[in-house]
Amino acid sequence: MVLLARNWWAFVLRGILAILFGLMAVFLPGMALMTLVLLFGIFAITQGVFELISAFRTTPTPSEQPWWALLLEGIVGIAAGLVALLWPGLTALALLYVIAAWAVISGILEIVAAIRLRKQITGEWLLVLAGAVSILFGVLIALFPGPGALVMVLWIGAYAMIFGVLLIGLGFRLRRVGRIEERLEGFPGIAPGH
Repeated sequence: MVLLARNWWAFVLRGILAILFGLMAVFLPGMALMTLVLLFGIFAITQGVFELISAFRTTPTPSEQPWWALLLEGIVGIAAGLVALLWPGLTALALLYVIAAWAVISGILEIVAAIRLRKQITGEWLLVLAGAVSILFGVLIALFPGPGALVMVLWIGAYAMIFGVLLIGLGFRLRRVGRIEERLEGFPGIAPGH
């Protein structure tokens, strides 16, 4: 069974958290930058923890999802969150670059994971799309850091909501794949994933 199919719920929960974070950012755009820093730190750490859980949940076979990509993405997320929480006095510009770097690195790792999954599940394009959205978001923030904190809050909110919807879609698709493979395991001579 595909490692990620067993942990489909983690993607759905990450998606829900991302959407909630995005809604807060969009509907409370006047929040102080310090609050945004703290929210981002909590969000990034939470995402990182779920990645680590997915990486360590089971021992994958060589043909399954690369656990090291999940591990690395989790470490990057936790590190970005800790930077935001431990040094909340960062300027808005420095925070923008921390967020941009986190989004680009996470996006690249999500695309790597999707490429490795393409032979095992259908719908890996959702993870590619989530990765591409992350990279685009990071690049846009890095290229246009000057629009101000309000625009940054709105960009982050929009990104988090789009990313969350894509993760929820991927989570439910993985759940379906896991159920199909469980049914196939009951039939001798039929190899799951084929």
